[in-house]
Amino acid sequence: MWQSSPPGSIYDYIRVASFSIGPDGLIDQWSLRAEELFGLVARDAVGKDPVEAFMPADARDRGHRKVAEILDGKEWTGLVPFRMPGQAGARGLAEIYVMPTETEGGERAALCIVVDVRALRRIETDLAASEAIFGQSPFGFLLFGTDLTVQRANRRFATVFGGAADDHRGKTVHDYLTRSEADRMTAALQRVLETGEAVTDMQLVGAAPGSQERRHWSINLYRVHSGAGRPVGVAGLGTDVTRRHLAAREAANARRNLALLNEAGARIGNSLDLETTARELLDVTVPGFCDLASVDLFQGLLAGDEAPPGRGGAAHAGGYGGGSAELRRVAFASAVSDAPLAAPWCVPEGGVPGPIAVGAVHRYPFNSPCAGALRTARPRLIEDPASDDLIQCTLAVPMVAHDTVVGLAQFSRTKGSEPFGERDRALAVELAARAAVCIDNARLYRREHERALILQRSLLPPGDPEAAGLDIACRYLPGNTATEVGGDWFDVIELPGHRTALVVGDVMGRGLRAAVAMGELRTAVRTLALLDLEPAEVLSALDEIARGLGAPAGGRQAPRAALQSRDADLSEVYLATCVYAVYDPVTRRCTFANAGHLPPVLVEPGEPGEPSRPALLLEVPPGMPLGVGGEPFEEVEVELPEGALLALYTDGLVESRDHPLDEGLRSLRGALADPVRPLEDVCDHVLNTLDTRHGEDDIALLMARVQGLRPDAVGDWKLPREPRSVSRARELARDQLVAWNLEALVDTTELLVSELVTNALRYGEGEIRLRLLRDRTLVCEVWDSGLVQPRRRRARDTDEGGRGLQLVGLLSASWGSRRTPRGKTVWFELPLPDGAPAAELSVEQLLSMY
Repeated sequence: MWQSSPPGSIYDYIRVASFSIGPDGLIDQWSLRAEELFGLVARDAVGKDPVEAFMPADARDRGHRKVAEILDGKEWTGLVPFRMPGQAGARGLAEIYVMPTETEGGERAALCIVVDVRALRRIETDLAASEAIFGQSPFGFLLFGTDLTVQRANRRFATVFGGAADDHRGKTVHDYLTRSEADRMTAALQRVLETGEAVTDMQLVGAAPGSQERRHWSINLYRVHSGAGRPVGVAGLGTDVTRRHLAAREAANARRNLALLNEAGARIGNSLDLETTARELLDVTVPGFCDLASVDLFQGLLAGDEAPPGRGGAAHAGGYGGGSAELRRVAFASAVSDAPLAAPWCVPEGGVPGPIAVGAVHRYPFNSPCAGALRTARPRLIEDPASDDLIQCTLAVPMVAHDTVVGLAQFSRTKGSEPFGERDRALAVELAARAAVCIDNARLYRREHERALILQRSLLPPGDPEAAGLDIACRYLPGNTATEVGGDWFDVIELPGHRTALVVGDVMGRGLRAAVAMGELRTAVRTLALLDLEPAEVLSALDEIARGLGAPAGGRQAPRAALQSRDADLSEVYLATCVYAVYDPVTRRCTFANAGHLPPVLVEPGEPGEPSRPALLLEVPPGMPLGVGGEPFEEVEVELPEGALLALYTDGLVESRDHPLDEGLRSLRGALADPVRPLEDVCDHVLNTLDTRHGEDDIALLMARVQGLRPDAVGDWKLPREPRSVSRARELARDQLVAWNLEALVDTTELLVSELVTNALRYGEGEIRLRLLRDRTLVCEVWDSGLVQPRRRRARDTDEGGRGLQLVGLLSASWGSRRTPRGKTVWFELPLPDGAPAAELSVEQLLSMY
């Protein structure tokens, strides 16, 4: 059957040409291929002697002889050099096959078939190169036909997939790959064949025949064309990149591990809370490292025991009663399930098999992997591929900090995920160790925080303080467990004469040290206040005490010099702010002194039927903080109207990171705009209105509403310096007590008043003043201009006097003396009668005066 040769046949490559020679030896026919080969059109070639026209001069004699032999009927094949006309002497080499022919008239002629030898040599070279590349390539090489079957395979491919290279002819990719991968490859071949767009580095996964090892190949595909440009198939080059893939995976895992460690360093331990730190560990590891994770901490550690169950190393980390010590599940995270999953190796001791909920307290049985990990302080890899559970493997990692096991972290991967390797184990241990150190630090901090809080609260006034002429309400809000205890304190101190000292202070710094410093300063304030010193004198003495607190061995130091010294230990410098006020309910005057503290706030009541006046910041000169030294403190005396509201506070109430101090002070003044409501409600309103950011700092708030003593509760008389003033004093005291319905105190009061007035006449100077004050107790005061303070002494048996102050001390609840701007005041205090008969002096008390 005849058929035409399709485009792209061999003749497109070898350039076959033909021409004929007539009986006269001249060219009589010239083909189109001859025109292409020799570069000469037919009209220029027909009628010419081919020897003269194309052959070099030195070969023409031999050429004429050969032509004569051919015209005599002899066939000839050989290589003939030829000169290409019009190309400046360019030469070529042709392989010519000459066949003798006859014309219609019986004359001899010849038909010449010419092939360009250069084209043949090029084809030979290309075939040799193609064979070398295809056959000797170290990569697998396939040639697919247009029907996507293998047309040819090289030896390397046959070495991997078995058999000889020719055995693979006619196969498809489904004979080598799994169905999913073969479908991907077929789609890629079809796309390349149709579009001509090459595919580079296509990743395929499979296994060689007879092997279970997963291999990775990189495939490159490109379309192959014939000489005429027609697509004839697709060439595929495959490279085994399994090692490169493993190396890349190892590098990716290493990068992931480094990223996890960096993230862990940034995210774990940002709070000093045990549970929060455990959750931070899981936030880092799920899902970046594992699919599920949980953290169990020893219950004793959470309860604040001094020695956690893991104290002493691995030997005691898990063995209690045959199983682990009690643990509490404090955190759980999952990327595959909202609830914890039950695992056969995590069944609680004596419990029903099932998941352990967050917050549950449990134990692990002695023979369980988890108890073993706690006991040995070494991680355990738990694998159970045959289980129907979702979990494929689990790493049980003890959390060890400073040779102490504080808990157990479990990291799990589900089926289908990559199993844990050695690198994963090392990473899990590192992550658990970092979290354990943070948890142990949080435990130590929590213990110190609780101790400081207990110490701090024990030093604050118990219950609701009471004071004469003042309605008092106070609030103290410590910082939360995420912040250290501060040094804020307040105090209400009863002074002689029904006066009251109001104190609010703040030690700079946090923690147990600040709480201890606060306690020392508070004790010092109470001691100085009972000496009845002026407010400025109290702060001056307190400043001296504060400067001595930070000195080595209790010695005195100068903080300014210490702060300027490069070698100074700043942690030993005690600084504090304090405002100290003394209120007299008789005169309703309050004297203030300030040591670097925020100014008090005063709200004066309005006229009847009118709203209160705007809250004012009292202009009390702010001195230097306590502990700085070198600067005197100033006093300011303010008369407080009846019903006025006074507020003392610390900076935690008005200052935070989110707003400046001035804004906080304005908010405080606004919150105090309506002081008529009950004082407790005013305190709550202030705390609820201000944006205090409670927890960032301690807050102390001390509020007092002025309620001066009624005029009928005060008896005040002046007595001349004469002996009859003693009897006059007794008479005045008796009449006043009868008016107050305090007849039960008349005898004792007359006796003690007589003693004090007698001492004022004998040892004092100037005019004598007698004052009786009735509030929660009865106070009697005797004033004179003398500066010599009375001193209690034991009288000798022969002395006629010297027993008056002893008598005062025995019969009164308390007594004392204080300096005044114009002399001194001696006072005593008696409790008001409660209906019970007054206690009589015992024989021993009477004899103690002799």
